[in-house]
Amino acid sequence: MRRVLIIGYGNPLRADDGVGWQAARRLAELRQDEFVETLALHQLTPELAEPISRADLVIFIDASHDGSPGSWKCERLVAGRTAGNSLAHHFTPASLLTYAQAIFQASPFALVISVAGASFAYREQLTPSVEKALPQVIQHVREQIARLHSKPEQTYA
Repeated sequence: MRRVLIIGYGNPLRADDGVGWQAARRLAELRQDEFVETLALHQLTPELAEPISRADLVIFIDASHDGSPGSWKCERLVAGRTAGNSLAHHFTPASLLTYAQAIFQASPFALVISVAGASFAYREQLTPSVEKALPQVIQHVREQIARLHSKPEQTYA
């Protein structure tokens, strides 16, 4: 069976910045099978290159400042040509794919889902527009997983 890694990241104490975290936690509750690993994280770190290297499909979920609040988009992600500064305090999904490729010779198919936030203030709840979009995002992720398992050669998103 093909392996899936879902990485939802952001700060759940900063309103809509926690949408990735919330999506990952809700997806973990709906776990499809043992081949789906779900992580809810505050930030991306270089250690994630190892679990990324074991996956066939990696889905990153995060908040965005771009777009109308509650809107979301899913885009294919590819590894960059360089991994960037190895001493940086901020890693991107693309830099993690580059690390996985350079260190583990792995190139999983990767998607990034960005949800436009309305507020990044100090609060634990998502805004209504982002909360309303969350079930659509979760459904989209579930569809991508089902597509991988039913037709692994098919393109995603």
